[in-house]
Amino acid sequence: MSLNTFSPSMPLNGVAPLPHLGIIRAAGADAASFLHNQLTNDVLLMKEGQCRLAAFCNAKGRMQASFVVYKRSAEEVLLICRKDLLAQTVKRLSMFVMRAKAKLSDATDEFELRGLAGTAVIQALSGAPSGALSTSLALEPWQRHAAGAADVLTLYPALGQPRAFWLAAKDVVVPTGPALSAEQWQVGEVMSGIAWVELATFEAFVPQMLNYESVDGVNFKKGCYPGQEVVARSQFRGTLKRRAFIVQSHMPMAAGQEVFSSLDVSQPCGLVAQAASDGENHVAVVELQLSATENSTLHLGAADGAVLRLLPLPYGLRDDI
Repeated sequence: MSLNTFSPSMPLNGVAPLPHLGIIRAAGADAASFLHNQLTNDVLLMKEGQCRLAAFCNAKGRMQASFVVYKRSAEEVLLICRKDLLAQTVKRLSMFVMRAKAKLSDATDEFELRGLAGTAVIQALSGAPSGALSTSLALEPWQRHAAGAADVLTLYPALGQPRAFWLAAKDVVVPTGPALSAEQWQVGEVMSGIAWVELATFEAFVPQMLNYESVDGVNFKKGCYPGQEVVARSQFRGTLKRRAFIVQSHMPMAAGQEVFSSLDVSQPCGLVAQAASDGENHVAVVELQLSATENSTLHLGAADGAVLRLLPLPYGLRDDI
């Protein structure tokens, strides 16, 4: 597989607004156990203050939403997700509450949520009482650090820069730092290799198609959840045949667009999962048949569409869990 290099038009550094994301609150004595039974990751055994990547699947193992799950307290769990799926996700999850002591609601307007990248992460963590940057462990993904009255939730890095969510109540002053646009932040999301499920890709992928098992988004040792048998079978029945990759194009891309390979122009070999552009660079996470990434050219939308250049993933793929 021949991989290309990517040079951003601007450094991934600063504080970004996140208008494409929202927050679901699950509150109640059974909030954690309820979500544990619905999501691909272990929520029940999460300690207070931990965060994780997870997905909500249908009975066929297809992803209906994806989240950064933050266990704020024993009876409150926050789910950061794409805003265009938030309302229907609250409705779908609420259908399964039954007698559980848990209530789901849209809590987006109750919090300030910002994206931090580069030195902005360092500045936010420098005041943490644990000396957050004194060890490399502090910047591992899916960790929570206190930053005054705010929480800093570390994410997978992108373009060699640390990234994190800054989360606080509405009355807390937002962090200062270089301004990073929402578009630049979303380029960083794509370059991290971890795509959100959004409205255009609703029920399009099982978690492994977006490499979620390789970035700690699936726990294969936990109990049942919707689609669990399909997700487990996809993992253990043999070599996975579809994966997520990062691509670049000279044309803008959009989630839900089909991708074609020169090896077979009659049918698509993949789908754009998430796309972003900073005005000069157009990048995307695409789900592809592995066979299409070898000895072929990839094209957007049609067999004669814009050529897509493969870029390296910033993490290794786990074939064995």
